[in-house]
Amino acid sequence: MAIRLPIQFAERMKKMLGDEYELFVKSYDSAPHAGIRVNTLKIDPASFAEISPFPLKPIPWCETGYYIPAGSKPGLTPYYHAGLYYVQEPSAMAPVELLKAQPGDHVLDLCAAPGGKSTQIAADLKGRGILVTNDISTDRTKALAKNIEMYGVRNAVVLNESPERIADAFPHYFDKILIDAPCSGEGMFRKDEDMIRQWDHHSIERCVLMQRDILDTAARLLAPGGRLVYSTCTFAPEENEAMIGEFLLKNSSFRVVPIQHVSGISGGHPEWIEQAAAVHEFEGLQVEPVLQEEHPDLYAQLQGTGRLWPHLVEGEGHFVAVLQHDGTPLNEPADQPLYVHNTAEKEASHGRNALKKKQKHNVKHGGAKQRNRSDQLPVDAETVFREFVTEQLNVQLPGQTVLYGEKVYQTPVEPERLAGLRVIRAGWFMGSVKNGRFMPSQALASALNAEEAIRSVQLTVERGEAIKYLKGETLEIGEDRLVRSGTASSKGYTLVTVNGYSVGWAKWQEGRLKNEYPAGWRWTSV
Repeated sequence: MAIRLPIQFAERMKKMLGDEYELFVKSYDSAPHAGIRVNTLKIDPASFAEISPFPLKPIPWCETGYYIPAGSKPGLTPYYHAGLYYVQEPSAMAPVELLKAQPGDHVLDLCAAPGGKSTQIAADLKGRGILVTNDISTDRTKALAKNIEMYGVRNAVVLNESPERIADAFPHYFDKILIDAPCSGEGMFRKDEDMIRQWDHHSIERCVLMQRDILDTAARLLAPGGRLVYSTCTFAPEENEAMIGEFLLKNSSFRVVPIQHVSGISGGHPEWIEQAAAVHEFEGLQVEPVLQEEHPDLYAQLQGTGRLWPHLVEGEGHFVAVLQHDGTPLNEPADQPLYVHNTAEKEASHGRNALKKKQKHNVKHGGAKQRNRSDQLPVDAETVFREFVTEQLNVQLPGQTVLYGEKVYQTPVEPERLAGLRVIRAGWFMGSVKNGRFMPSQALASALNAEEAIRSVQLTVERGEAIKYLKGETLEIGEDRLVRSGTASSKGYTLVTVNGYSVGWAKWQEGRLKNEYPAGWRWTSV
């Protein structure tokens, strides 16, 4: 076996899996499975299959997911830059499928970066409803915002906030919540060997503390009768069945929705919670086992959670639990933890809560990367923006127009809810108003269809034009190739498409297509 597993991890897995352990270990001799998910905001799976640059094999648990051959380079095609598909690990597609977001829902992706699951949720919403996507890491929100924009999402707000502050702004607001929780990452050992090296630093004990706080806060965010999906990419029962069991003991209004164990998704293992106490030595943390005799209903519910195993499915290791609220008023539950803390841990917890309260009052309003919001555009800014929309677009703008500094957004949420939060994107980013002129954004271009722009041009993959544009080159394009609406002139902002799918802006003038594709998005391969 080329991959060397941590000894402590291997010993624990052998005790948990028993006779299955040899098959589990053997799975590490195989290469990880590559997958893509078709972005149905831009193209349906059948149409994509006709133009796909590589063979496709359906992923059983995701209707829009496909395996692609090992060695494929899905990031090096013009269709990737057009946002027609997202490169995603196959098992990671399961949680959003189980979330079952519907058009019109209010959905929160609480730990979202780099954005794969958020773009999957957005596709399910079909442009209707609200998606709030958040990550607490400022650096990681850069990739999150870019993916929201590349995949043409119009109804998303991107935040860089703590769950507690989001709960203050959006109490019991969301119909669906996804928690792809920070975890020890054991399920990714085969895909990313660096996770093995980091395993000792991402201790199970530390992850448990974060997961507990996130789940508790999510209960304050979910609307009565809502659905919450919790997932990890780890095998540790402390982070999986035990975490869900503890939450259910504290929140009697929730129940596990049993996952239909098809397509290779196996059931949960509540019996492993008891085993965990014998495998791990905790510093100040003991595990109280959930015995079948003491909590038979809870035990049965935990069996209805799901696990994806690398030796049983073509994918990496994941855990997922679907929790449904019964619709009764959401009150703060009594504390009935599975985890019993010693005095030092209780004091540390009280200290963390005090720090959170202090931080809550000290956070500077206005947010990171966005300056203070104005509910109404200044007259000059509104005029130039409306002129651009009238002269250049043929689209009904969703939501409410708001201004953050020079940046114009169409926000799907009540703007006052965002006041004081660290807002990365307040909604669909339209562009910027500078020196009395409106400059459209890449996010605007990515989300438009060709017929929604007054002026467009179609580049082809076959001629090599698409790659030249994506590299930032100026192209020689005859006026006869421009598609114009009504009596629109040839000169001006032009939506560039690749075989009909939008990729960015250019300006056409006298036979030349001046490239407006942003430098940070350009094709960098030789």
